[in-house]
Amino acid sequence: MTRPHKLALTMQFPAAKAYPSHKAVLPRATVARWIKATLFADAELTIRFVGEDEGRTLNRTYRQKDYATNVLTFAYAESEDDPVAGDLILCCPVVEKEAAEQGKPLAAHYAHLIVHGTLHAQGYDHEDDTEAAEMESIETDIMRALGFSDPYVPIP
Repeated sequence: MTRPHKLALTMQFPAAKAYPSHKAVLPRATVARWIKATLFADAELTIRFVGEDEGRTLNRTYRQKDYATNVLTFAYAESEDDPVAGDLILCCPVVEKEAAEQGKPLAAHYAHLIVHGTLHAQGYDHEDDTEAAEMESIETDIMRALGFSDPYVPIP
């Protein structure tokens, strides 16, 4: 029998005042359940929910892209033998805009982006079509196991 992977989770919500409805759909136990469904090893993760200014600054500083993006992942493991460790940065206004544009519940979009970022923290990427297809397949399986629909199929 396989034991569940351990998770040390820190959540930071500096954007809570501006986005109280976001914090309401992100209870710690729910976020931890989403992450644990994604883990292939024990992990120590920090998730920070930020506003547009901080999101843009981080994306510009670390990716040289001058706009806020939905999720950034900073993975700290130097080899496959190291424990999973990383920071996920989610930009609340971008997530909200995307969820509305895609007709998805806010919680479902957050779940997808947290699954996506957690996979990045474990070394997954989507730099080419093969990697992207593999990562999307894993994400879809995890999202379905969590009770969500396929995040890559548009909602009519």
